[in-house]
Amino acid sequence: MAEAAVRYLRDGRLDGEHAPALAVEGSLQCCPLAAGATLHVAAALASQVAAGKAQARGLVVVAFDRSPEVYLEFMRRRGLDANALNRCVRILDCYSDPLGWKQKIRNQQHQENSTKQFSTNKENITVFRNVKDVKRLMYSITELGGGFEGEGKKYFSIAVDSISSMLRHASVPSVSGLLSNLRSHEQVSSIFWLIHSDLHEPKVPRAFECLSTMVACVEPALVDPVCVESPGNMSTLEQNYSKAKFIVRLKRRNGRVKHFYEDLYADRNDVKFDSAPSVSTEVNQSLVPKVQFNLELSEKERTDRANVVLPFEHQGKGEPIRIYDGRRSLPEGQLDPNLSPALADEIAPKSGTAKGEIHYVRDSDDEQPDSDEDPDDDLDI
Repeated sequence: MAEAAVRYLRDGRLDGEHAPALAVEGSLQCCPLAAGATLHVAAALASQVAAGKAQARGLVVVAFDRSPEVYLEFMRRRGLDANALNRCVRILDCYSDPLGWKQKIRNQQHQENSTKQFSTNKENITVFRNVKDVKRLMYSITELGGGFEGEGKKYFSIAVDSISSMLRHASVPSVSGLLSNLRSHEQVSSIFWLIHSDLHEPKVPRAFECLSTMVACVEPALVDPVCVESPGNMSTLEQNYSKAKFIVRLKRRNGRVKHFYEDLYADRNDVKFDSAPSVSTEVNQSLVPKVQFNLELSEKERTDRANVVLPFEHQGKGEPIRIYDGRRSLPEGQLDPNLSPALADEIAPKSGTAKGEIHYVRDSDDEQPDSDEDPDDDLDI
């Protein structure tokens, strides 16, 4: 449920808690759709911010994988005008010149010595030229977020379009530390990022999952294995590029994890989401581990199991049901002939209502009332 994820980011943080975080995971098989889902979340969140429905006053996009113009054009198609973009969106451009090489060549050609690591080209686009400096990146993000207009506490949201690109220039601990510091920053309302899980060791995506409160996995669509390429059919690769699964795992504040599932497909230059017919069934089937035995029962097996007579279950069969307590049972109204006459008279009911009593006789007068001694030596103590 992409809209549920957007609402979760829109509502922002609570006092005393870290900002909510969404981790979008994709693979190379469905890379365009994963990037499209990230664009969709960014545009939807920016629309909520521009309408004043979000806790944040603005959105800071850290662009590593695509030009800032791609984001601006996508948001324009979603209905945001130039005024709303200039007011609510800031883009930190780490795509155009991530290591500052273009600036160095330009400086050499013009015989200029400039030590600036970032500069502003447009009103809402800032070029960052040293992505290896994670501390400087943190400072630039918070500086852009603090520049939004508004009264009171100025919250802002953050979108990072590619953690995988960041890991080309920085280590996993430094990048995870950056995200953790941003989540704990007092002005950050929410944050989300995209990572290509199959480009890294399995422990790397899991490390970033631990930093998030919500995980959205973009998985390839299920394709029939007997489907082969033909002039009238798309290949498996083409189908995975045009349609995928969007599975969201949302961690509640009470510790419960909720699963959502939608179909994600490409529609020209946009992406669309379509609700799955049976969410719980589809998600639970994908979560069941692949084992060599059957975990489900057939209808005949369920019927046979219901007809099994358990040894401790009293069936009745027209006779009074008696609970076996380990002793010899007597018919109703009959007393044990081994009892003494005095005890038999006391046990026998003298009125219409039966009365139960417990009689205990100590083995000797030396035994204390609270003694742990076993009176008849039948307990293993």
